[in-house]
Amino acid sequence: MGKVTGFMEYERLEEGYEPVEKRLKNYKEFVIALTPEQAKVQGARCMDCGTPFCNNGCPVNNIIPDFNDLVYKGDWANAITVLHSTNNFPEFTGRICPAPCEAACVVNVNGDAVGIKSIEHAIIDRAWAEGWVQPQPAAVKTGKSVAVVGAGPAGLAAAQQLARAGHAVTVFEKNDRVGGLLRYGIPDFKMEKSHIDRRVKQMEAEGVVFRTGVLVASLPEDSKVTNWAKETISADELKAQFDAVLLSGGAEQSRDLPVPGRDLQGIHFAMEFLPQQNKVNGGDKLKNQIRADGKHVIVIGGGDTGSDCVGTSNRHGAKSVVQFELMPQPPEVEDRPLTWPYWPIKLRTSSSHEEGCEREFAIATKEFLGEKGKLTGVKTVRLEWQGGKMTEVPGSEQVLKADLVFLAMGFVSPVATILDAFGVVKDARGNAKAGTEAEGGYKTNVDKVFAAGDMRRGQSLVVWAIREGRQAARAVDEFLMGATTLPR
Repeated sequence: MGKVTGFMEYERLEEGYEPVEKRLKNYKEFVIALTPEQAKVQGARCMDCGTPFCNNGCPVNNIIPDFNDLVYKGDWANAITVLHSTNNFPEFTGRICPAPCEAACVVNVNGDAVGIKSIEHAIIDRAWAEGWVQPQPAAVKTGKSVAVVGAGPAGLAAAQQLARAGHAVTVFEKNDRVGGLLRYGIPDFKMEKSHIDRRVKQMEAEGVVFRTGVLVASLPEDSKVTNWAKETISADELKAQFDAVLLSGGAEQSRDLPVPGRDLQGIHFAMEFLPQQNKVNGGDKLKNQIRADGKHVIVIGGGDTGSDCVGTSNRHGAKSVVQFELMPQPPEVEDRPLTWPYWPIKLRTSSSHEEGCEREFAIATKEFLGEKGKLTGVKTVRLEWQGGKMTEVPGSEQVLKADLVFLAMGFVSPVATILDAFGVVKDARGNAKAGTEAEGGYKTNVDKVFAAGDMRRGQSLVVWAIREGRQAARAVDEFLMGATTLPR
């Protein structure tokens, strides 16, 4: 695969970034993709390793050595065919996937992994530019209908697969545009929404019907979940109108921080803040948009969502940005022989961090402080971790100034009212209870109702959502037809 000695001859080449001062002035993507020649060199680094661990490191099991080799040989048209055989939306994963495939790369044992993600990015962008990505409508219609609830990556992947199998697919989305958390969660500077719009047009040409602004079942009255629905439809109506229903909504219940002062003005979930900016970027006007202009911002939570709050706050013109992480600072370089081929714990610095952010590790929030109902500061304490147990460091309490706090500590579960409306049994974590077996997988306890993506597995990556959507589509197709030719 690639050039036999390529991994010894060529260095890993990272995609570039536009200068910080330039990219902070807008919400456009700023990654400088590899040129065709650079991608070819990266493809040449793919070694003939015998057992390609990258395939299993990738949740959708991309056939990575094959498309690396095809890029190295200049056969880009076949490279996108191979890539699309396992991944419906490589333009999404090529931009926002953390690339567990690269952690599993054999070259990564004692060197720098092949730039698999950058090669994937180059393949799909060239495929769109060359006009190789075309609708693939089914030659024969089955007469069966499927409702997909949730237009995020899991729902989109399932809908496309089912439409290509000949079923009449309708996707229901509570918000006003398609994409789920891809649309109203991932900042535009990480993935511009034109990539979603382009896929929607392709899927519509394949027969998929999108109904946006339609809430299935209901949300709790005090819910902070983004909801721009203008109409509702009941679970019973969907079950009566369709031959199968796939629940593929996101894990949108944010984890809260119930400490004193939580009710002060200026404390928000990250998923109150980020969707608003996405909506404004989409051309809409919002009253009372949460803005970080000139404010001291604290982001509580050290993951990707927190990083997205950092990048968005900096684009607003925040006075300062501090990000808290409960866990101790991980090592800058992982112990590769110990962790390979698994995802290592190491310090990860995002492009948003590089734009301006102070990071605090092993720190906990004790109290939110305020005056006249408005947030003015955060009382913190340092932590020690021994034997996996957390203890507070005596005398380490301090107060940090804060005008705005974003809670970005992850998500606990899907919205329970939707699962309850369908009568779906939940697991111990509040997700829809359904397995992933080859036979009967993704099927809930309710007849003809399936679940996939965050709705079934909880908070996860876009690439896992695509995998689950594809596999659930196969399960639905087999349920409807008695047999299936869709890939698993």
